Amino acid sequence: MPLENKAALALAETIAARFAVMREVEAVALAGSRTSPFADDQSDVDLYVYGRAIVPTSLRTEIARNARRTEIGNSFWEPGDEWIDAESGIRIDAMFRTIDWTEEQLDRVLQRHEASVGYSTCFWYNVRNSRAMFDRSGWFKALQERAKQPYPEELKRAIVTKNHPILRNNISSYLHQIELALQRQDPISVNHRAAAMLASYFDIVFAVNGQPHPGEKRLVEFAGASCPNLPTGMVERVTALLSALPDNRVTERANAMLDGLDDLLRHTRFL
Repeated sequence: MPLENKAALALAETIAARFAVMREVEAVALAGSRTSPFADDQSDVDLYVYGRAIVPTSLRTEIARNARRTEIGNSFWEPGDEWIDAESGIRIDAMFRTIDWTEEQLDRVLQRHEASVGYSTCFWYNVRNSRAMFDRSGWFKALQERAKQPYPEELKRAIVTKNHPILRNNISSYLHQIELALQRQDPISVNHRAAAMLASYFDIVFAVNGQPHPGEKRLVEFAGASCPNLPTGMVERVTALLSALPDNRVTERANAMLDGLDDLLRHTRFL
């Protein structure tokens, strides 16, 4: 895994060791940008702390006590803390997960094959590509072994079935909502619906190729590196769509991008 920024790795190991002494903690894993092929000097250190219960905020405050800036007890997404390391200036994002919740999230996709509207398999990717920093009893190793299973065919089809109709086929499709937003001269709505369209578009691309979804960042690069089957003209057409926002060229370019996706789905017999 390409976390070869020695300062970031050393910092991750130090923080993981501090969490490891807490009785609530079963495992600590490094994930996110620092374990991707596209990490850079601006990437955070994303640590996931797993336990039977969430670590109390009083203990978490102590770990970040010498930071330049701290935010303890964030709950906007997953429960977590963020701080900026005083010595290195590296930003740390620590997220807290219970064991029961974690196992349920894997069951959702790997056993029940439940799709989401965009980002269906990001959690699976996160666990599968994490780097264990601490594993008290081997629970996290067993979890990762389970996450290494082949991509279920039923899950691929569930993701296509859930995400493809809302791109432009349904009455309330993203494309139709974009057209209405353009008529209303509402650029914020155009951008909002275009972002949702891209989320479902890439959810389908990764699913068709049997690749767990890597998350929000560098999706074109990830798809190009890991997916042998891509929509026709993916890079050019996605770029063209984004360059057209939010003017009237967006519907034409969205249609061209979706035409390319349909080419892929026909080629792979999903459509």
